[in-house]
Amino acid sequence: MFDWVSEANSAPASVDFINQTEKADSFIWSFGDGTISRDSSPDHRYLLSGRYKASLTAIEGGKRKTLEKDIIIAPPVECLLQMETSAGEMLIKLYDMTPQHRDNFIKLAEEGFYEGLIFHRVIPRFMIQGGDPRSKNAGPNAMLGSGGPGYTISAEFVDSLLHIKGALAAARTPDNVNPDKRSSGSQFYIVHGQSLGEEQFEQISSRTGIIYSPNQIKQYVEQGGYPYLDGQYTVFGQVIEGIEVIDSIASVRTNRGDRPLEDILIKKIRVIK
Repeated sequence: MFDWVSEANSAPASVDFINQTEKADSFIWSFGDGTISRDSSPDHRYLLSGRYKASLTAIEGGKRKTLEKDIIIAPPVECLLQMETSAGEMLIKLYDMTPQHRDNFIKLAEEGFYEGLIFHRVIPRFMIQGGDPRSKNAGPNAMLGSGGPGYTISAEFVDSLLHIKGALAAARTPDNVNPDKRSSGSQFYIVHGQSLGEEQFEQISSRTGIIYSPNQIKQYVEQGGYPYLDGQYTVFGQVIEGIEVIDSIASVRTNRGDRPLEDILIKKIRVIK
């Protein structure tokens, strides 16, 4: 009575359901994760791995016929998170090459630490910043940007992890009070960045001391970013879906302190397992 297909068998996975019912007046689909649909042949996105019992109930007159099938979604190969904000959703990959930052971000996400916090600092063509616990329910005149969980994290610089557009990196205090460049325990930023040309990288290298490979320059030219922060702040993840959400947040009106005039909330960060 129905079949299903999916391009990916690991979470998050989008599944197309194919209705093979010949005669029916209406349909009720249950996807096994608490959601339903009345479309004839719906598609559905499974965020988490697991075994789901999907069902289709076909209704004709007063008669109902239900068929169930198991949908098996494998765990993701990479470490993934979904960040739900009031401006939209982003899918983020965390890097295994920065294990302290990866594990700490997962821990805080699973504890619900980020829920209700805001992006308190937004600078277009640069970055959007959040993760200050003091930003939860903060008044419009609140001084934000110095809050944290009470600890910092050792820097984990990796030459191949760049500040291209969508890079997730750890905020920190300045060098004069933080010569070891230790990261904030909770504050992060996501690079919005700017367009770059190949001819700029000689000047950028003289400023940062980093010699970029042709492939790295190509990444920056094709995607944009902010290379001036490379080697100074720990990059530990990358937005792989929802880049347009960064653009949306970066375009909002802000006050003199770069805080959006209307709060951009972090509703939830889900670890995809």
